[in-house]
Amino acid sequence: MPWCGVLLTRTYLRINESYEKPEEQKKRKKKERFWQFPPHSNDIEFQKYYNSTCQIDPATCQLYEFGKTHPKPIGIMTTSSGKLIEIRESTAFNSDLFSNQYSIDSITHDDAETIPERLVHAKGSLAFGYFEVTHDVSNYTKADVLNGIGKKTPVSVRVSSALQNLGGNDVAREPKGFAVKFYTKEGNWDLVTLTTPVFIHRDPNIFTTLLHSFKRNPKTNLYDFTMRWDFITKIPASLTGVLYILSDYGIPNGYRKMDTFAIHTFVIINKYGDKHFVRFNFRTEQGVEVLTTEEALIIGGRDPDYYNRDLYNAIENKNYPAWKLEMDVMTLDSIKQIDYNPFDVTRLWKNGTYYTVPIGRLVLNKNPDNFFRTVELSAFHPGNLIPGIPGPMDNLFRARKLSYRGTQVYRLGVNHNNIKINEPLYWKKIYNRDGKPPVRENMKDAPNYYPNSFNGPVSYIDPARPKERFTILESYAVDLETASYFYNDYLCDDGQRQRLVNNIVLSLVPVSPHLQKRAIRLLTLTDQDLGRRVQAELEVAKQIPLPPSLPGIPIPRNCANRNSTEG
Repeated sequence: MPWCGVLLTRTYLRINESYEKPEEQKKRKKKERFWQFPPHSNDIEFQKYYNSTCQIDPATCQLYEFGKTHPKPIGIMTTSSGKLIEIRESTAFNSDLFSNQYSIDSITHDDAETIPERLVHAKGSLAFGYFEVTHDVSNYTKADVLNGIGKKTPVSVRVSSALQNLGGNDVAREPKGFAVKFYTKEGNWDLVTLTTPVFIHRDPNIFTTLLHSFKRNPKTNLYDFTMRWDFITKIPASLTGVLYILSDYGIPNGYRKMDTFAIHTFVIINKYGDKHFVRFNFRTEQGVEVLTTEEALIIGGRDPDYYNRDLYNAIENKNYPAWKLEMDVMTLDSIKQIDYNPFDVTRLWKNGTYYTVPIGRLVLNKNPDNFFRTVELSAFHPGNLIPGIPGPMDNLFRARKLSYRGTQVYRLGVNHNNIKINEPLYWKKIYNRDGKPPVRENMKDAPNYYPNSFNGPVSYIDPARPKERFTILESYAVDLETASYFYNDYLCDDGQRQRLVNNIVLSLVPVSPHLQKRAIRLLTLTDQDLGRRVQAELEVAKQIPLPPSLPGIPIPRNCANRNSTEG
């Protein structure tokens, strides 16, 4: 008997258990023991499986854990409107589908159970935890979340791969995201970070075409190195970020073992209104580990969800990952003395022009109980700032504030901050009303316009808010100094440089000769040794024939038909 038949029969017999004779009941229960969960204590085979697999890979055993903690059914199944489902309505066999409310409810819900996929960072996971202040930074910022040694703030952290679709491969060579939502008393603060300390571009108008060039070809729907190198050589400022991705840092060994960077230069103020300019960084306590291209190919083929599984299992096994939060700091006076633009998101800050201040410690200690309602419904927005952290002032950040809001309204609706995972601790006192659910209390009967004379919500005065306006003037000039610094100084040894060269060559082999020449010229202008190495390795690689397609194993279409014909 198939599984569904056994389960239906078993459930029906449970309902009618009181009508069975004792000897019949004993005989039936003995027969059903095979289907019992948790398995009988003397089931040695299952216990071996549980001890060998579930202790190492809790993600694989999640359903067994649920059955273990819920030894009986958790309730009577219903439709979405709460109607109890009678056992004969749970199957469509021998029933009138148009009268079966369970069937109609299931089919129509299935048609609408997905939401639009994120344009970037679609593939990812999420975990909960806390942030604890470990150092006094009151001289730098009055933000409540960062002040008071020992203070703990709840957080949710979404980790992701930048360019993969929902079903993509975790170990793809591309930036990884690490977005932190601090649920503070002053509102949600979303600190959105990447594994690259620099961004690939700084002009907001280029953002859309950047994504197009690094995602899929509009005709073939394949990732296309011609598109990428054409864009890179047309926008040379992107080179530092590209070199970072093509280096060892491009494929971390899981989300737990990577440093991440907020990229932008943030303005922060203390209670006296004094400004400092900082770049926030998360430093992993697990140690930075990376995968080579060859290792990533093996792991990605075996388990495309390697990063998500690793994070989930570490937390389930109480091996809680942690990061140190720190900030690189410049003063207004020091900014006036440096010979580069510290607000340029495509360049690294030079050593000796800043100092680093530790702030606190981030710990992830809880997995979500449902993926969709947390990971997919979460909305991280770099424009979600709090008092004491006015935020970055560059044009790219301003554009991101607009873009993130737009994409969240498109994916989740205008009331996305009413979704539980996104709700602030302090209940919103706003004049926004209505729209697609969830609307929560919708501010009940409070006035829905501002200003008003009837005691609706009012604004407050922040005496520490700076009175001066700070303006950034940006240049069109292309500066390859940062890319050269990355190659010569950021990379630690010649082995790292050679692996960078090898990865560049792999991406250049499929593109046309004229694009190869453009790329080599750009790399040579950055550093002569880099350009010379890439050119030499590329000439060797072009002589190696492409590997043949695997032939596969031919099999007959249908053995049953063949056997009957032969008979």
